[in-house]
Amino acid sequence: MDYKKAGVDIEAGYKAVALMKEHIKETMRSEVLTGIGGFSGAFSLEGFKNMERPALVAGTDGVGTKLKLAFILDKHDTVGIDCVAMCVNDIACTGGQPLFFLDYIACGKNEPGKIATIVSGVAEGCKQAGAALIGGETAEMPGFYPENEYDLAGFAVGIVDQGRFINGKDLKAGDAIIGIASSGIHSNGYSLVRSVFNMKREALDTYYEALGATLGEVLLTPTKIYVKALKDLKTAGVTVKACSHITGGGFYENIPRMLCDGMHGVIYKDSYVVPPIFHMLSTDGDIEEKVMYNTYNMGIGMMIATDSREADKAVKLLLESGEAAYIVGEVKAGEKGVTVC
Repeated sequence: MDYKKAGVDIEAGYKAVALMKEHIKETMRSEVLTGIGGFSGAFSLEGFKNMERPALVAGTDGVGTKLKLAFILDKHDTVGIDCVAMCVNDIACTGGQPLFFLDYIACGKNEPGKIATIVSGVAEGCKQAGAALIGGETAEMPGFYPENEYDLAGFAVGIVDQGRFINGKDLKAGDAIIGIASSGIHSNGYSLVRSVFNMKREALDTYYEALGATLGEVLLTPTKIYVKALKDLKTAGVTVKACSHITGGGFYENIPRMLCDGMHGVIYKDSYVVPPIFHMLSTDGDIEEKVMYNTYNMGIGMMIATDSREADKAVKLLLESGEAAYIVGEVKAGEKGVTVC
């Protein structure tokens, strides 16, 4: 008896690392001090010592049951983007700049080509966020996961000057709320998605005119990364007073998180066009409208609040950056919370 006969192939692990190195290399930043294969990753903060009050910000998350679609469709090159996005978008909400990322893949069987494909998506997400992929772990766990399944999670660290920390404390009545469009459902609510739609390969490969793609393609569309968009606003001098990543809990849970006490957010549903996948999901699943807004991003992946006098400039800058953006609401005095009307 040996480890391979027990279900863990060490040689496959070595091969997976060799295959993923080419993708990891593309994410490198000058501050990275270590190579792949060591016991830890090291990142120099020397270049940030001129910040007045530097603070580290961190986020961790996974992809959730959206991975089930990747298994069914045997498509594994985009879920890594989701994993990175879920972490770095949270960091960006604070005004932070993502610095580096680490991933964790647990699988029933280490198939080096598949693992490298997953990591290629992680690397792509890191490139979009400007973060270095400095390490990770691939755990082969036979008997715990089915052979053709895996889980994927990650951890990101960023930096922000405390004087530019976004926390909503300067919000006032009359401030504008701007919504930046999502790329689709992103990475939340897929347990409900899977209970509504037929999860057979044939159904997921069905083309829908209203969607302009197959159902599977739309459902696997990776989460949008907003790091560059928020950085462009900062560079242009727009003051983002508050920011919310619209993830699990939709509008009702996440928008209040960006507000200070005594401020109430009002979102106008007719201020932008809700993507067709959400209408399809609501109709096919007979899901009440409030449940939809309490579960999904409904086409807006990031909300920011600015002074109303800067709102038009912010939208224009976002459009120039390639983002669809809309003035979707306003801040009013009142009990901390949100009204969607």
